[in-house]
Amino acid sequence: MPEAMVSAVEGAEVVFRLSDPEHAFTGVRLWEELGLAAEQLEFKPVENGWELRLPRPSVHRMEYLFDIAGSGMRTDPTNPRVVGGAFGEHSWLPLPGYVEPAWIAVEPIASSLTPLPVDPTPVGPIDVQIWAPDGIAPGYELPLLLAHDGPEFAAYAGLTHYVGAMVADGTLPPLRLALIRPGSRNLWYAANPQYAQALTQDVLPTVTSAYRSKRPVLMGASLGALAALYAEWNHPGSFAGLFLQSGSFFTLDTDPQEAKFEYYAEVTAFVNSVLAATEPPSKPFASMTAGTPEENVHNNRVMAAHLSRLGLQVAFDETPDMHNFTAWRDVLDPCLTNLLNRVWG
Repeated sequence: MPEAMVSAVEGAEVVFRLSDPEHAFTGVRLWEELGLAAEQLEFKPVENGWELRLPRPSVHRMEYLFDIAGSGMRTDPTNPRVVGGAFGEHSWLPLPGYVEPAWIAVEPIASSLTPLPVDPTPVGPIDVQIWAPDGIAPGYELPLLLAHDGPEFAAYAGLTHYVGAMVADGTLPPLRLALIRPGSRNLWYAANPQYAQALTQDVLPTVTSAYRSKRPVLMGASLGALAALYAEWNHPGSFAGLFLQSGSFFTLDTDPQEAKFEYYAEVTAFVNSVLAATEPPSKPFASMTAGTPEENVHNNRVMAAHLSRLGLQVAFDETPDMHNFTAWRDVLDPCLTNLLNRVWG
């Protein structure tokens, strides 16, 4: 491959390139998360292949795919940087100023993952795995962190590595982490009273019966964040803290583009009830994050401001990234770290 056919950040532009010396492809488009106009995403034929030049976007890293006519989506063969996610692998480019979290390079403490299935529940079996430091008996009381989309957060956002590294260097106290696998994710997480009951009345008691626990904190992203707030709102006092990332706090005003989502009515009804409230049912510590360029940032700003007005201690942070696991990973420290240290003292 000629050296010039490499995707890269060049000054004020991001340049995407694909080698095709014979011009066997009939067209190439860029798939991206930024919501750019369709006419901006068409590659132009150049010598040796295809090229697309874009003004450098206001993010510090960019995920993308190549959509090749007749062949479908593929990662960028010129770029070795690939990240996994719930919808497959994406290529990505760092932009000036991007730095990966320091904890990635920290050796985590020795730990084990133990299955703890919860059955029956109002929504059927729920698959839970418990991450715990080695050498600490289940009867020894430790703080508890529960994670919606837990296995995905472990696989794509390094959640178990994060807690192991934070404990190893003394940034966090020893803790246990419950990884909750989503079953029917949209159904369970979209303001579903049966799932909230299962989480608070079945999952949480099962975990705390098997492992002596204190001050549970619940985390989730996107619909998982909505489900976390819904559970605490409807079962107040279940959780001492909430870590909510890019929450799907849809309203008719901020999110009409989501109207085709099958549980849009349930989500907006719950969010509207929260925004109309003058008193909260409980006051857990809360930390919220969102990407400044992502669609959900607007409803997250509204929700964070309202929860603060209701008297909750809310930390809200924005990051120059989009709605993906790497974006959520990159703010675990300091955002989740600070929340857990506030809750656990």
